[in-house]
Amino acid sequence: MLSSRTLSERAGQTVLLKAENLQRTGSFKIRGALSKLAALGVQCAAGVVTGSAGNHAQAVAYAARARGVPCHVFMPESASIAKVEAARGLGADIQMVGATVDDALEAAREFAAREARMAFVHPFEDPYVIAGQGTLGLELLDEVPDLAKVIVPVGGGGLVSGVAIAVKSERSAIEVVGVQAASCAPVKGSLAAGGPVAVESALTIADGIAVKRPGELTLSLIERWVDDVVAVDEDEVAEAMMFLLERAKLVVEGAGAVGVAALLSGRTAAAQAGTTVVVLSGGNVDAGLLGEVARRHESQAGRRLVLLASLPDRPGSLARLLALVGELRANLLDVEHIREGFDLHVRETAVQLVLETRGQAHARRVTESVRRAGYAEPRALR
Repeated sequence: MLSSRTLSERAGQTVLLKAENLQRTGSFKIRGALSKLAALGVQCAAGVVTGSAGNHAQAVAYAARARGVPCHVFMPESASIAKVEAARGLGADIQMVGATVDDALEAAREFAAREARMAFVHPFEDPYVIAGQGTLGLELLDEVPDLAKVIVPVGGGGLVSGVAIAVKSERSAIEVVGVQAASCAPVKGSLAAGGPVAVESALTIADGIAVKRPGELTLSLIERWVDDVVAVDEDEVAEAMMFLLERAKLVVEGAGAVGVAALLSGRTAAAQAGTTVVVLSGGNVDAGLLGEVARRHESQAGRRLVLLASLPDRPGSLARLLALVGELRANLLDVEHIREGFDLHVRETAVQLVLETRGQAHARRVTESVRRAGYAEPRALR
């Protein structure tokens, strides 16, 4: 459990972070996997089978290795490379199938049916898995005496169901709010009017919760125990990831950051009295994706500027432009000549500069100065 003064100030009330991104295997999923395999006992001696986008795969692989049993995992072809390699590193036999988590789950069920002695472990539609995730809620009750609200990511619904049952069974006044990615099918409350949203081909930064909709069991539990479910979009998730990286020094994947995104965007508010806890459900993110999110954030914050300009294709032309940029105290990160795709004269070229600037005001000053110096943006060919 971690505090965040900046997030509390932004929310106007006390907010704590439940850092499941620091959990074994990098997410809360280890709770449900250990719970399920413990319940199976000798029934899983021949091995276990599951389908997952990554975090559940790692958790089941970890639990299977701890019990010394084989583990077979089916993952969608779009799964994070880091998550695939992590599950394989834990001893799982990996097969890549289909485009979505649902495709992987169907393939896993078929495999388990053919290999009758192997046990199928569903990532959320299972009472023992839900109970395992609910241990997080029990910890919140122990660790936060004035717990008033819990904000939980929602994918298949196992985590939010388990947490809601755990905390509300002890103190019914605690508010539990789930947060989905906007690309997922709405399940409750303010989302219901929007109708289902297909995610068969959706590429989302919150891949860990990109399922069509919760299962029948978890959906019924959400309807009974969860107070509301809200949705956040891709840009809000990306900003939440960078907020956690810069302010809390935490690497959190998109699915794990949706709760912070909901608070920062005003989709939900912190409790007016008592403490609000935001669950950071996982931290397994590809370094490449994290780099893309960071570059986008730097550009929006005015700390990374891309300029496209045309100039005479003569010796010294580029040097004069770079001298101007240097006088404006912008740091050159990259420069590229572009001679195709633009309406350029025979003795003219286009250059793209990537610059490091000191904020939005500085970036605007650099842009305006380059424009006033006569460097125009080339017109694209039609």
